[in-house]
Amino acid sequence: MKLIVGLGNPGRFYAGSRHNIGFLVVDALAKGYGVKLKSAFGCRSLIAKVKLEGSDVLLAEPVTYMNLSGRAVATLLKKNKAAAEDLLVICDDMDLELGRLKLRGSGSSGGHRGLESIIVSLASREFSRLRIGIGRPPGERREAAEYVLSPFNREEKKRVVKIVDKACACAMAWVIEGTEKTMNLFNKKEKEPAQ
Repeated sequence: MKLIVGLGNPGRFYAGSRHNIGFLVVDALAKGYGVKLKSAFGCRSLIAKVKLEGSDVLLAEPVTYMNLSGRAVATLLKKNKAAAEDLLVICDDMDLELGRLKLRGSGSSGGHRGLESIIVSLASREFSRLRIGIGRPPGERREAAEYVLSPFNREEKKRVVKIVDKACACAMAWVIEGTEKTMNLFNKKEKEPAQ
């Protein structure tokens, strides 16, 4: 079984924030497959099972809050008898411009506390992660924590729909093609549209 886990913070206060883009992607995947994410006993996550090209895939959103995501992910892997190599984590990245996707098969947390929590809980860096660029706050005066927890502005929201669609396509390709081939397809930097 493959696991696709979107990171974010639960609750209405955080809904639609930049930090919750992982949730937005998993929500879109679930909607695309006509399933609803539901709470499951002892999983610390909202989950839904889907079939993709003959592969069983578990979609999940931890409800432990971002900084404790590892607890939920470790539980999900154990309950589903899956290895770290079967895991794709989807999260935000301030160091990438808005909309840029970066898929990797392993690596450090890069300062992302959700990823760090997962690395610590699994005692492994050997899992795939799809980072989605949210950009940095303009002017650099705003605190990073305040920025990531803020909602996308009106102009950004128009782009986020396409970004989420592309991230969904990337996650599905990861299940079918594996990490290396999918990296070659989705890690390319796109040209900025003419203004």
